[in-house]
Amino acid sequence: MISTKEVAARAVAALEDKKGLNIEILKIDEITTLADYFIICTGTSNTHVNAMTNAVEAAMDAAGEPLVSREGHRSGTWVLLDYGCVVVHVFTEDTRKFYDLERLWSDAAKVTLDDIKN
Repeated sequence: MISTKEVAARAVAALEDKKGLNIEILKIDEITTLADYFIICTGTSNTHVNAMTNAVEAAMDAAGEPLVSREGHRSGTWVLLDYGCVVVHVFTEDTRKFYDLERLWSDAAKVTLDDIKN
């Protein structure tokens, strides 16, 4: 079993490997019980969104981290991967602007990859 920070770090690394854009890491554990981290990322197309989510799933499978839930895969404009402690949201640009999770979760602390690696 890997730590919550390691789950987040591996998810971010998988997104970066697939050239994810505008990756944000929100530490939400002090404002909700939903998860410890939200990771939000933008893809350039439905195909890119699906490639990134597949990469995250492969990285988590390799780490032995079970997927709790996957939502939105059919539309390709927003895919949510729930790993319990970490929730990964991958959007197309227009869909990310529409939902504006950063505004909805503006009370969350923004952290960097370096923050979660320490």
